Amino acid sequence: MEQRSAPPKGLDAEIRQNELQRFVRSVAVIDSLLLAVVGLYFALGAAGRPVAVLVAMAGYAVLAVALRVRRLFPRQTRWKLAAETALMVAFITAALYFSGRDQSPLLNLYLLPIIVCALTLGRLVTLLEVALIAALYMLLAAGNPAVNVFSTAFAARSLGVLVPYLLVAWLTTTLAYDVYAARNRIENLAQTDTLTALFNLRTFNEIYRREHAAAERQGRIFALLLIDLDALKLINDSHGHEAGNNAIVLVANAILRSVRTTDFAARLGGDEFVVLLTGADPDSAQAVANRIRNSVSSTSLDVGTRMIRCSVSIGSASYPKDSRDMKELLSLADRRMDRDKALRKPPEPARA
Repeated sequence: MEQRSAPPKGLDAEIRQNELQRFVRSVAVIDSLLLAVVGLYFALGAAGRPVAVLVAMAGYAVLAVALRVRRLFPRQTRWKLAAETALMVAFITAALYFSGRDQSPLLNLYLLPIIVCALTLGRLVTLLEVALIAALYMLLAAGNPAVNVFSTAFAARSLGVLVPYLLVAWLTTTLAYDVYAARNRIENLAQTDTLTALFNLRTFNEIYRREHAAAERQGRIFALLLIDLDALKLINDSHGHEAGNNAIVLVANAILRSVRTTDFAARLGGDEFVVLLTGADPDSAQAVANRIRNSVSSTSLDVGTRMIRCSVSIGSASYPKDSRDMKELLSLADRRMDRDKALRKPPEPARA
């Protein structure tokens, strides 16, 4: 398991999924505004076929509502947004067809699905949507008897219409990526311990609750390891707090080297750490504990004029064998860690 500089994949995906679900709800407002603008335009006496426009509006409203029926798309949020933007493009094209085709004053409504797509679905999908809009614009123009689609005047006007779409798509996707990257950095700072880059206690508690609930639902197993750095106070008193911090980092790195990418490691505070081993039985947990113990003891810590070796005390508890209760599992692992410390009576840090 590598030292993380970002939230774990599962947690990050869950955050992203929640963001997209919130955006799906926001798109409902955009749908309402789009219907209102088109309806108001034709209600104010714009030329066109009112009955056909009403049918298009009703069809759009029904399909937009259908996309929000949860059982149809329970978790496929990206597909839902893609379908929503495609539906938006189709409705806008219908409105343009009935209001002047490529000459319609409603032409800039195409910016709505472009922006929605750019904010949620990424650059490639957005550029494909711009290409689709460009093709539809050409078809609208080709159906207009007053327009010569092969003239230089039409080519110039097409560039004036389509290039802003492309610029909006490119800039919006760039800004969306920058905002998303900044949010990831902020999330990372909020979720990790600044000294070790392991998760902090708050984030671990969230992960622990999520994994425990999943294990309850799906009948999975997991194990907890509580790890304590031995003699940290003595290291601080003898060699200074910088040496103590280096010892804490040494243990954190040993933990990261000893567990898998599917496991979760956190610093509880001070010299204590916790690891959640997904899908691990008691024997597997003990094997990981031994790897961590050996990794710590075999790594020398440079404290200036001396090299010292550190040791750790480890206690484990397994779900559901030891307990099904979250607090009891942690308490049991803590008691076993204290027993391990008492039985081994680790020596003071010695010369390497």
